[in-house]
Amino acid sequence: MRTVIKIGTSTLAYGTGHPNIRHIENFCKVVSDIKNAGEEIILVSSGAIAMGRGKVSLKDRPTDVSMKQAIAAIGQCELMYTYDKYFGEYNHTVAQLLLTADNFNNETQYENFRATIRRLLELGVLPVINENDTTSTREIGIGDNDTLAALVARGVNAGRLILLSDIDGLYTADPKKNADAKLLPEINEITPEIEALAGGSGSSVGTGGMVTKIEAAKIAMAAGCDMVIANGRDPAVLYDIFEGKPVGTRFHKI
Repeated sequence: MRTVIKIGTSTLAYGTGHPNIRHIENFCKVVSDIKNAGEEIILVSSGAIAMGRGKVSLKDRPTDVSMKQAIAAIGQCELMYTYDKYFGEYNHTVAQLLLTADNFNNETQYENFRATIRRLLELGVLPVINENDTTSTREIGIGDNDTLAALVARGVNAGRLILLSDIDGLYTADPKKNADAKLLPEINEITPEIEALAGGSGSSVGTGGMVTKIEAAKIAMAAGCDMVIANGRDPAVLYDIFEGKPVGTRFHKI
């Protein structure tokens, strides 16, 4: 089965913006092992702005657009260098794709994107995708990598989309504030009640929250793609997901 895995900033970097080397190395090891078993994997990775901050020792996340874009340009180099290093240790080649909303809205660009992914997978290469933060803004861009991952999954006809986050899945309430919150293991339909459970952004280093994950689920489910939200704290959770074990929250394709 073709699988798109989205990994969030909070899993890749510390609050300082410096890379969480232990997590990144473990993640690359697990993904490499799964690829060795014959799985087709496409990675959608956040982290460029955070790593750019760390690279230039910027204390806080920038707020103005031009600074964000400059920091993203620095951080994207660091991000791909890191992936190339650790995936290379397990004999896997990575390829960088930076996408914008136009790549999905323009028919010619969309087909070119799909053709490129097909060729990379034929070559056994691991595509690593991020939004082109150096040219996109929230007003004209995709805006978050949960949505980007869902659009990619739809575009490449993936059977599974995995969103690795800093939370175990969708809960009946915010588990960080409510000890009685219960994890919802299976979702078959996005109802108004399900949408109402989504909160704001959970981490200061990321941009996405449960709202964006619910929106991603809508896109994936409608495209015939299952989606799983799981905690990326331990990358070994991917083994359980690929083996069909109950992990996190699974949104079933329509």
